[in-house]
Amino acid sequence: MANSPVTPATLAGSPLASQTVLGKTVINDSVVAKVAGIAAREASGVHALGGGAARALGAIRGVIGNTDPSQGISVEVGETQVAVDVAIVAEYPVPLQVVAADVRSAVIGAIETIIGMEVTEVNVTVNDVFIASDDTDEQPEARVQ
Repeated sequence: MANSPVTPATLAGSPLASQTVLGKTVINDSVVAKVAGIAAREASGVHALGGGAARALGAIRGVIGNTDPSQGISVEVGETQVAVDVAIVAEYPVPLQVVAADVRSAVIGAIETIIGMEVTEVNVTVNDVFIASDDTDEQPEARVQ
């Protein structure tokens, strides 16, 4: 097999699969979601991923040391393309359009680089805004005496 080409040929169906002369590679949809989730979390201005119920479940998972990188991520994977929905909690006062653009860019870059698929769209839903509180040991002054 000297000089055999090692070019992938995409196979129909999900999970994503490719065949070369050296073997077959299969990438499950959950891996695509995990890559998207990791990339979205790393975007500037993102506090957390997911809606209220997903974050509550994520907090419970965090207590027992089991996190879900794909929390707040939904993917629709085709033969060569993927569409992603991302639900986030943004940090205040970062402009929400900037956060959404950063998430979109990070997710597209990660999926195209790591998975090798074309991203057709990344829909970002801002479910909440996180406001960092000033945690101090001082008790607030009473308003009425």
